[in-house]
Amino acid sequence: MNRETIKFIKLLKDYRGIFPRQTIKTLRGQALAGDIEGAKKGLKKEVSKYARAI
Repeated sequence: MNRETIKFIKLLKDYRGIFPRQTIKTLRGQALAGDIEGAKKGLKKEVSKYARAI
């Protein structure tokens, strides 16, 4: 794991209780698999989806 992946996984911890557990696990799995750009895109999409609901 590189630093960017670790940083992203730590960032996901801030969204516990906001996003469903499965969403966080999916994004974490993408990051661990090496698709950090896809995980970031997914996080951005989820943030915008939940921002509209609030």
